[in-house]
Amino acid sequence: MSNISTITQFLLLAFADTRELQLLHFWLFLGIYLAALLGNGLIITAIACDHRLHTPMYFFLLNLSLLDLGSISTIVPKSMANSLWNNRAISSFGCAAQVFWFVFLVLAEYSLLTVMAYDCYVAICKPLHYGTLLGSRACVHMAAAAWGGGFLNSLFHTVTTFSIPLCKDNSVDQFFCEIPQILKLSCSHSYLREAGLVVVSSFLFWGCFIFIVLSYVQIFRAVLRIPSQQGRHKAFSTCLPHLVVVSLFVSTGTFAYLKPPSISSPFLDLVMAVLYSVLPPTVNPLIYSIRNQELKDALRKLITRFSTAIDCVPSSTNDSQSLS
Repeated sequence: MSNISTITQFLLLAFADTRELQLLHFWLFLGIYLAALLGNGLIITAIACDHRLHTPMYFFLLNLSLLDLGSISTIVPKSMANSLWNNRAISSFGCAAQVFWFVFLVLAEYSLLTVMAYDCYVAICKPLHYGTLLGSRACVHMAAAAWGGGFLNSLFHTVTTFSIPLCKDNSVDQFFCEIPQILKLSCSHSYLREAGLVVVSSFLFWGCFIFIVLSYVQIFRAVLRIPSQQGRHKAFSTCLPHLVVVSLFVSTGTFAYLKPPSISSPFLDLVMAVLYSVLPPTVNPLIYSIRNQELKDALRKLITRFSTAIDCVPSSTNDSQSLS
């Protein structure tokens, strides 16, 4: 029986066997990764640079973009490198680090989405108390709780998972290191310790989910009582992007982990892993900016300022050459 101390590397699941399809996977993931970097990077920069966006909603959105950048950067570059170099290997330490960071960032993002649901609830249902309930200190504390909770949960899961004796081969049936796939390599009953942590995490997951659902029930009831159509439209525009992001995040993740065994297959597992790990960080910036006029104005100003700065560089160089 071997364990993590004797296994020096794991073998990840390859997307394709032929060289052409491997290169296609590399370029496809490269385009997705660059789109995620650009979209989330623009949102982070726009919110940080525009003082009009220094509000609780955009503060939480900035944190969400940071988490999206981190989660997609944890798994996609390694998968791209493996396809480019026709390699499946990842070191045991790299696998443990990938598990820790991905679980940490995903759990923190789910906690943050719960906090953002509370932000929407207070903004729509208790607007007169918004400044009191969501002051700057309260926002920082809630964001820190989301990050800290994700960190502690991930630490416990990672330590427990990689302390389990492994006696099967080192092939992981996924394109990144994932806890359920690593537990399949164990042939002892030690995995029950991790199963206990999964049960606790499931209670936290469903607790947050119920809180989000109840928040939106109250939000919809409050919105439907708004007399003017313009007021209802503005209220829906404020919370609809968050509801879409939550639905995408929860539906893909839930189906990936709770789908019936009868329809499970390696190809379906691979597709669902891509949907819940790669798709949300890529499309979240688009979802939040497509109907948010304030954010679109800030992004337009940022792009214009950047274009102007680029245009000024050659002219300054030419002026200095003409003076000389």
